[in-house]
Amino acid sequence: MPLQRADTAPWDEEALVAAIRADRAGRTTYPEFVSGCWSAGVLHYEVDLAARTCTYYGALGDSYIESYPHVDI
Repeated sequence: MPLQRADTAPWDEEALVAAIRADRAGRTTYPEFVSGCWSAGVLHYEVDLAARTCTYYGALGDSYIESYPHVDI
């Protein structure tokens, strides 16, 4: 099992989802959103525009995939 880095927060999916929902509702700035993700144990995220997903990754292999609906502009 990989070791958790001392300077990273443990994975907290509930806190991550709360940060995502607050961002979607316009209640946070981008720096606040990123800080919320970091506090939830997210080390990086990848956006797939074709699949309309954002995958958030933690230090120990945890991940969370957020899907976004198609929008006509």
